[in-house]
Amino acid sequence: MGYKFGFAILLSALLVFSSCSSRRPGTLRTSKTYPSSSNNKPNSSVKSGGQATSTSGNAYIERYKSIAIAEMNQYGIPASIKLAQALLESGNGNSYLATQANNHFGIKCGGVWRGRSITRPDDGPNDCFRVYNNPDDSFRDHSQFLLRKRYEALFTLKKDDYKGWAHGLKKAGYATNPRYAYLLIDLIERYDLHQYDRAETYVERERREVQVEEIITEKEVFEEVVPPEEVKKPVAMIIYQVKANDTLYSIGRQYGLSVEELIQINALEDENLDIGQLIIVSK
Repeated sequence: MGYKFGFAILLSALLVFSSCSSRRPGTLRTSKTYPSSSNNKPNSSVKSGGQATSTSGNAYIERYKSIAIAEMNQYGIPASIKLAQALLESGNGNSYLATQANNHFGIKCGGVWRGRSITRPDDGPNDCFRVYNNPDDSFRDHSQFLLRKRYEALFTLKKDDYKGWAHGLKKAGYATNPRYAYLLIDLIERYDLHQYDRAETYVERERREVQVEEIITEKEVFEEVVPPEEVKKPVAMIIYQVKANDTLYSIGRQYGLSVEELIQINALEDENLDIGQLIIVSK
């Protein structure tokens, strides 16, 4: 009897030791932690128990294509552009801002925002970003954001001219990355997002232009004048989506780039990566 009891204790101790020794620190962060200016946290895609889920590009598109098309029909912003911006800015919905603030477009607070906010390092150490109750509110606010005067020239383009919209967004100063337009175009063509852009009829276009003009007139605009930029020639663009256990070193070896080159090309702050993050791997 004593022998069996002692053997059972020994076996239990070995199992506990084996379980503890099998855990290794990961080389990839699935989320970042930043201080929040609000105690009310919106819905997150992180499951209970701290285990993060990772959304693929196709799954993300399937989830949000309906709201993108609805916003396109109301305001004339191509669904392909909205989806591509959301994919890029949110890392397929896996970024910290997307999971913790439902902010899928990286929109900062600005002088007109009166809702909840969250802070995180960006251009400055404590930049203010908007917090939404749900992702659909982020998609709707993105439309309102583009109704500012600095983007009004975009609404003279056809709804299916995604290349014109991509270059127009960069020229108007939506993002500082010099390759921003080409990143959007690459995503649109990779996922065939232009299939969601439907050419509007004359009546639809006329109704939409009147509606947008009225909204722009009513909105208060707090914008700086954006200097005109030279139109850059298209360049070959290769984008890599970060997977589990990827590092800048391992990605660089695949594409003949050094860690320093990847950091410079992608304007990264450090070598840490997020699952689902999009990395430029071409010079």
